[in-house]
Amino acid sequence: MVELMIAIVVLVIGVTALAGTSGFVTRQIGRSRLATIATETGTRRLELLKLAAAPNGATAACAAGSFANGGPVTAQGVTESWTVTNAGTLRTATVTVTYPRGAGGTSTQTFQTVIGCY
Repeated sequence: MVELMIAIVVLVIGVTALAGTSGFVTRQIGRSRLATIATETGTRRLELLKLAAAPNGATAACAAGSFANGGPVTAQGVTESWTVTNAGTLRTATVTVTYPRGAGGTSTQTFQTVIGCY
């Protein structure tokens, strides 16, 4: 009888620990999901700016209207804004992405690249 009681206590402690851990893991997955979306959003915007900077038959390099500052744009829970320096043959494009994190705070990721305008 004592062995059965000890086994039940050990089982209850294990199940309680498992329940607490699963809640923590679920919260971490949600936070990681938003961080992944923010990273994808920032890199996608940099790629769009690189494409806009490329010369085509209608515009010279870095002359397209879409190769300019922009934002803020909010989608999928993240907000992005971007700036492009407007001088010289090397332009710096900076994308800032902000997303919510637990306890009412926010996290910010910044992406930057240099784009040649030749």
